[in-house]
Amino acid sequence: MNEFELVAEVRTDVGKGASRRLRRDGKLPGVVYGTGKAVNMITLQHNAVMHNLEHEAFYSQILSLKMGDEIESVVLKDLQRHPYKRSVLHVDLLRIDANETLTMRIPLHYINEDKCFGVKNGGGVISHLMTDMDIVCLPKNLPEYIEVDMLEVNLNDTLHLSDLKLPEGVEIHSLLHGGDVAQPVASVQAPKVVASDEAEDAAAEEAAAEASEETAPQEGAKDNEN
Repeated sequence: MNEFELVAEVRTDVGKGASRRLRRDGKLPGVVYGTGKAVNMITLQHNAVMHNLEHEAFYSQILSLKMGDEIESVVLKDLQRHPYKRSVLHVDLLRIDANETLTMRIPLHYINEDKCFGVKNGGGVISHLMTDMDIVCLPKNLPEYIEVDMLEVNLNDTLHLSDLKLPEGVEIHSLLHGGDVAQPVASVQAPKVVASDEAEDAAAEEAAAEASEETAPQEGAKDNEN
């Protein structure tokens, strides 16, 4: 499992103007809150955060936040990106309590796709209907991702939420709130058949021949005209 550490400073200068000045200096404004402690406005190094964002696990794993001599466990709860530049404008970090469950969005990793029964035996194509999902668990049980095993999925079959094998202590958020256990996660379907150019040409020639026969004058008609 990846381990990520963020180094932050508490800031007292707040507001849009202060945030713009921080960004010009290569810094990133943020906030950390939760577990009943005071909300802290913080400053992080923009490049360090951008580097961590290249790792999928950074979005869903527990992070170490170092502020002075204190280290806290946090998770990334919100991220505001620039609308067109490759930069981040603001981050929200949530403190976690080891004894309290948390809700996190976790990526799905599809495995055994090349060995899938519906692909190997039926020539099917796999469709991913979900790429991530919200889960609920204690911090110690937080997985980096959820595996979706496609091995035994046959042609024209669908894998549902109820089919997923979850790590110990992990529950699906939607199912705890009355969600549909039959919600589709992935399916294997026959590929769409596209007519070849040769088949299209043959059909066009056949139609033209039939039209020609229908419009051609009969021999008797020619004799009557004479």
